Amino acid sequence: MTISLYFVRHGQTYLNKYHRIQGVIDSPLTDKGIEDAMDAGKRLKKIPFDAAYSSDTSRTMKTGTLILKVNPSQVKNPVPVAAFRELNFGYYEGEDDVKTWHTIGGPIGINSFHGLIAEFGISKAEDMIAAADPYKDAESGEAFWKRLKPAIDEVVAKAKDGDKILLATHGTLIRNVVSKWSDIPVDVSTKNGSVTKVNWDGKNYSVEYFNNVSEDL
Repeated sequence: MTISLYFVRHGQTYLNKYHRIQGVIDSPLTDKGIEDAMDAGKRLKKIPFDAAYSSDTSRTMKTGTLILKVNPSQVKNPVPVAAFRELNFGYYEGEDDVKTWHTIGGPIGINSFHGLIAEFGISKAEDMIAAADPYKDAESGEAFWKRLKPAIDEVVAKAKDGDKILLATHGTLIRNVVSKWSDIPVDVSTKNGSVTKVNWDGKNYSVEYFNNVSEDL
């Protein structure tokens, strides 16, 4: 049995362009972001999707719709699912990213999210964000996974053997998935429009590839 999940990070948004932290808050795709989504659609055109989902943010729904527009699938729009939203960065939502990582990691000599992940792993890095949030709205690694994993399981439960499923979603979310189900390092940015393939064999999830922007999908 094999069910294949194709996680695609949304195209570039205005907050991405301005190097702002963007989790549960939303901003529109830039012109480049639309191109990112269309390029992903072209690369995925040979894979007819049996179902499609996205988070309920405008950036992922637009990305998923643009991908499906050129796909041979009968599916025309992704189903929005709130549990596929990005990590909630709490107080740091919308903040300058360099300032944020300096605030959180600077006292221990680490000034980037990549550096925190490389040193502590992604779940612990998320715990550090949550601990630093004065309003305590940011999600811990455990809280994030507890809302995400059941949603993935539900998608798989609705699928049948051989199904290929599109999930238009977010960069940190994808890195969490890869970290949980593989030994692939995730201390690099998930590229806008990149594809990450996860397979379910009836018992276990495995990551076939991460952050792919090539034609080899």
